[in-house]
Amino acid sequence: MSAAGASGHEPNGVRTPLRIVRLANFITPSSGGLRTALRELGAGYRAAGHEPVLVVPGAHASDELTPQGRVITVPGPEVPGTGGYRVLTDRRRLARLLDGLAPDRLEVSDRTTLRWTGEWARRARVPSVMVSHESADAVLRTWGVPEAAARRAADGLNRRTARAYSRIVCTTEWAAREFVRIGARNVVRAPLGVDLDHFHPTLRDPALRDRHRDGAPVLLVMCSRLSPEKRPGRALDALAELGRRGVGAALVVAGDGPLRPRLEARAREEGLPAAFLGHVADRGALAALQASADVVLAPGPAETFGLAALEALACGTPVVVSELSALPAIVGPAGATAADHGAAFADAVEHLLSRPEPTRRATARARAERYSWPEAVAAFLAAHDAPPVHGALPARDVSPVQGGPVGGDASAGDGRDADAASPEQRAHAAGLPVGPAARAAR
Repeated sequence: MSAAGASGHEPNGVRTPLRIVRLANFITPSSGGLRTALRELGAGYRAAGHEPVLVVPGAHASDELTPQGRVITVPGPEVPGTGGYRVLTDRRRLARLLDGLAPDRLEVSDRTTLRWTGEWARRARVPSVMVSHESADAVLRTWGVPEAAARRAADGLNRRTARAYSRIVCTTEWAAREFVRIGARNVVRAPLGVDLDHFHPTLRDPALRDRHRDGAPVLLVMCSRLSPEKRPGRALDALAELGRRGVGAALVVAGDGPLRPRLEARAREEGLPAAFLGHVADRGALAALQASADVVLAPGPAETFGLAALEALACGTPVVVSELSALPAIVGPAGATAADHGAAFADAVEHLLSRPEPTRRATARARAERYSWPEAVAAFLAAHDAPPVHGALPARDVSPVQGGPVGGDASAGDGRDADAASPEQRAHAAGLPVGPAARAAR
């Protein structure tokens, strides 16, 4: 194969497919947002004519072809106390795998245990991207680390991460702030998306709604991993507060995690009308549940995008989100924000319920339609300097995040409205040979 340039072009101008190897840690078979993003991006890369390869940890080794491309599972241990998260810990094995795969691009969804792969990519002359799926200082604060200490630790981690990779991809302006704060100049924004056909208001099911609300006039739903950083207890706090105010509401929780036994015990002890479904693997059933709710709760204070909230909006259901997260900019006028306590979430629920139902459902759907997976895929491919091979997807410049502090109102900052980068800005500063040329050099 002849040498190709940074954007996957042969010398005669023909675009060539690129092998985009993606690594992800802290994932389980029942993972929510991360697994969805990996699946949709992989399918999009493949539709654009590239060759995506996903490497994830699991209980057993496997190698299979899927709609999102090749998926390689490498045995990795469970992390205690996380409810089943696994990690890739064998560096030598993973390095050998990367050597054998000979990627044209490397995409990493873990800034901690896999950061060493940035150095591997530099030595192999492979452009690399780290996707920031969480805010380091926000997560540390949810674990009880004081704000100043959390910021210092996050800044140190983020400096090392920014140095390790060619680019850092952040899905929202909120997520990019901690990198802008340290002066990182290789940060770009690329939003995620939602399947607007699969998640749709027409899935609203009166019979399903009646079964879950069990006579209560209001049905609340929370789709979340039940772990400390997601603050799932806020949903029970809000439910209890609404009950004290005389607002009849029932809560359905779709999701699993280490806090589930404690939350179920609390609901029983306090007599709260809450049902815990565990992980809902059937995407159709999950979409119908979201569409049948009056309000969806998304209390996580460290969310950098919030796919579950966006899926609820696509189903026509408004969402109450934590004011501490990136979600206020995602939901905009289609939802409501709340401080990190039950009374504030109850206030926000009542505020949304005060709107006429047709208005709040139409507003929610319209907001979700600002996001689609084809646009998200195009933005991620732009971050990789990897245009579609057969033009299946529109070319899209990636939005740079550089310079001073990031700001904006709640309707902006969602990764969609910034000025596009020029081709010069999008060129890799290192000027290293990439693609098949790098593969041939190795």
